[in-house]
Amino acid sequence: MTDAAATLGKKAAADEAQGMDYLMTLPRKVVTVYVPLICFLIVLLFPFYWMAVTTLKPNDELYDYARFNPFWIVNPTLRNIEKLLFETDYPAWLLNTMVVTAAATALALFASVLAAYAIQRLRFKGAQTVGLLIFLAYLVPPSILFIPLATMVFGLGLYDTQWALILTYPTFLIPFCTWLLMGYFKSIPYELEECALIDGATRIQILWKITLPLAVPGLISAGIFAFTLSWNEFIYALAFISSSENKTVPVGVLTQLVEGDVYHWGSLMAGALFGSLPVAVLYSFFVEYYVSSLTGAVKE
Repeated sequence: MTDAAATLGKKAAADEAQGMDYLMTLPRKVVTVYVPLICFLIVLLFPFYWMAVTTLKPNDELYDYARFNPFWIVNPTLRNIEKLLFETDYPAWLLNTMVVTAAATALALFASVLAAYAIQRLRFKGAQTVGLLIFLAYLVPPSILFIPLATMVFGLGLYDTQWALILTYPTFLIPFCTWLLMGYFKSIPYELEECALIDGATRIQILWKITLPLAVPGLISAGIFAFTLSWNEFIYALAFISSSENKTVPVGVLTQLVEGDVYHWGSLMAGALFGSLPVAVLYSFFVEYYVSSLTGAVKE
């Protein structure tokens, strides 16, 4: 039996080594690794390249494809950026977007942490049903919710203020963040909290000193998700904000750089490029935490 087991072990090791040999030769490595990665990078980065090229193109190059290559710039110009920054309220839109996004994300994370911890750790009757209902609330389209929310916003006197967006954005941020954090809290051993309870710690102390430090990747993932949705939100910002100085970037760029059937494509692409860079930078810093937290949320 011992000899047979040793033989099988050697055979398995040889098969495993042989199975990875196909990556050792350069042609196979090019076909199986480099070509898919290059294709993925081209598809991923092409929108940024197109926005950058369109931003730096003068109008004659934008519309005359017979004489100019659409993928290259012959005579670069900064006129489109100048128009965006100095002839529109784009700096104010960017500031409004940052303030609203940061406040809505913080509010959504605070509520989601409390909800996810209560559902997953307190183990009250019907907790899983409540968690499912919270996630199902995320599936309700915002185009349906903004009608009753508009009545509440007008009734509270919040129309055309940043608070109208700060208080309405969590309606679609909290459900998904709660579901995500529930999955991550579930992956944290419950024995840690039981030991803390035996030592006399309160639930708030356990949440603050034990659970949240262990759930940092999940918090970062939920924060990135909430930040991205808030940053790109359009329907609520269009319905609840009317004055130009209070608009956010997605609404302001569309309303001031589209005049009837005239589209200022260079400035539009400049606004889209500058508006997408903060989210891209945020993802680049926290992508490892984002992936690990998603894995922890779904593995259970």
